[in-house]
Amino acid sequence: MKRLAGKSALITGGARGIGRVFAEAYVREGARVAIADIDIEQAQAAAMELGDAAIAVEMDVSQQSSIDRAISETLAAFGGIDILINNAAIFTAAPITEITREEFARAFDINVSGTLFTLQAVARHMIERSEGGKIINMASQAGRRGEPLVAVYCASKAAIISLTQSAGLNLIQHGINVNAISPGVVDGEHWDGVDAFFAKYENKAKGQKKKEVGDAVPFGRMGNPEDLCGMAVFLASDDANYVVGQTYNVDGGQWLS
Repeated sequence: MKRLAGKSALITGGARGIGRVFAEAYVREGARVAIADIDIEQAQAAAMELGDAAIAVEMDVSQQSSIDRAISETLAAFGGIDILINNAAIFTAAPITEITREEFARAFDINVSGTLFTLQAVARHMIERSEGGKIINMASQAGRRGEPLVAVYCASKAAIISLTQSAGLNLIQHGINVNAISPGVVDGEHWDGVDAFFAKYENKAKGQKKKEVGDAVPFGRMGNPEDLCGMAVFLASDDANYVVGQTYNVDGGQWLS
């Protein structure tokens, strides 16, 4: 039996990487999926590959009008939203003495405000619909601790963990479960950018940082998006009905809590 049969999901940042793989997993489990992304062309290409169970909606999570429009388009297509994954985020790195207000504001606007106000808009729909729902936020092991060059990103993901707890406690009265996934280092195209930051600030050769962090994972390798799918499906399913405000590490043993 498919675990998400008859459900409808909205995934932000769903056109590539982790979000794209989640969309594929949800379709396999019987859900219809709205792939929301600022890059509408790539979102459309992803939806086309997934077939009739997927649609593409343009969403810039830093703009409330864009959030509201994407949700309206999803509701028009599916009639309701049962599952939300707040996946859209950006990475940034710099020494403390070089962080700019603009860099800080942009990261928090997308990573934290984008998550909060997308969650809020979908939660309002779920409350009005009176059928409960599942909301999954993407945190990070970076939110569990500080890193010398990653203060802004770490702080933004720590905020996601805290927001998940508060929203979880507030919304469970409406039958809405809010939880989060905390990945470790996950391979993918985004790591080219991450690696470039460390090459710049730690004077490392291209690819060196990526190899170092992969070698340091107790499991023996970096993660990949597919490693996160089991948790993403579980938290969206009825099996997680009694799970509230939790952040689950899926990181190959990098952080124990």
